[in-house]
Amino acid sequence: MAAAVLQPRPVNLESMSDSIDAVNIVKGNFITDDSLYGESDFDREKNKSTFRQFEDARDGVKNFYATQHTLQTVAYNLKARNDFKNKTRANMTVWEAMEKLNTFIDECDPDTTQSQMTHLLQSAEALRADGKPRWMQLVGLIHDLGKLLFFFGAQGQWDVVGDTFPVGCAFDDKIIFGTESFKDNDDYKNEIYSTKFGIYSPGCGLDNVMLSWGHDEYLYHIVKDQSKIPAEGLAMIRYHSFYPWHKEGAYHELMNQHDQEMLKAVRAFNPYDLYSKSNEIPDPEKLKSYYLELIDEYFPEKILRW
Repeated sequence: MAAAVLQPRPVNLESMSDSIDAVNIVKGNFITDDSLYGESDFDREKNKSTFRQFEDARDGVKNFYATQHTLQTVAYNLKARNDFKNKTRANMTVWEAMEKLNTFIDECDPDTTQSQMTHLLQSAEALRADGKPRWMQLVGLIHDLGKLLFFFGAQGQWDVVGDTFPVGCAFDDKIIFGTESFKDNDDYKNEIYSTKFGIYSPGCGLDNVMLSWGHDEYLYHIVKDQSKIPAEGLAMIRYHSFYPWHKEGAYHELMNQHDQEMLKAVRAFNPYDLYSKSNEIPDPEKLKSYYLELIDEYFPEKILRW
């Protein structure tokens, strides 16, 4: 049974620390079905129909996806992964990475023009307000840090941000803007890559599927080898932009039993990524000490290889 909330949830992000900490002490650090998969509470008053309205999005968003869907090919993805394995781009702490990312504005996001540090803190604070596990709060704090790729030799934003999808098999019409937007992709009419399963097999598991390269894939490979974040958290990082899968139900034929469990975790995380965006700006300096402690808890080494 869920632990009782000890105090009402404050409206102001910067004044919520004491009551949130009290809730988290009662809930503890262990994972329960309710603490992880329980329905989000912070967003009850939000009009969720106003989020992810791509058809009415600014032209820059539509142009972004036209470029991404043209250039995310199997050949590009193989090269990107090879480059990742053969190069360390920077050495810095998680907080330093957040500060560096603070100058980045995601041009494909129709819901906000706030800096990335603002979005990360909003996500983490929403998770904290709902008493989610400490590792899940940390995932909220870092889930978009892979956008550092933009500063590390990316070819634009098309290989950094945006909804993700598998390459090496047919593009599903549930991908944002549909399959027509892929008509100039070199893989679109490939005799193998254009088939339903392409280079994969039914039930092969998403660990064996190559998703379009970007911040999700990049950060996933960074943290799985350098953190103690559990499998559910790693899935939240890798798949949080995989909307055709976790939102629209596409590509489920590729899943194995492990992916079924991870899907529940990603869906539990999604509201905190999507609906925490607002015009209320948290103060990083007032929250820094709490999150530095959280970072140290799950990252054995302070300096990460990026």
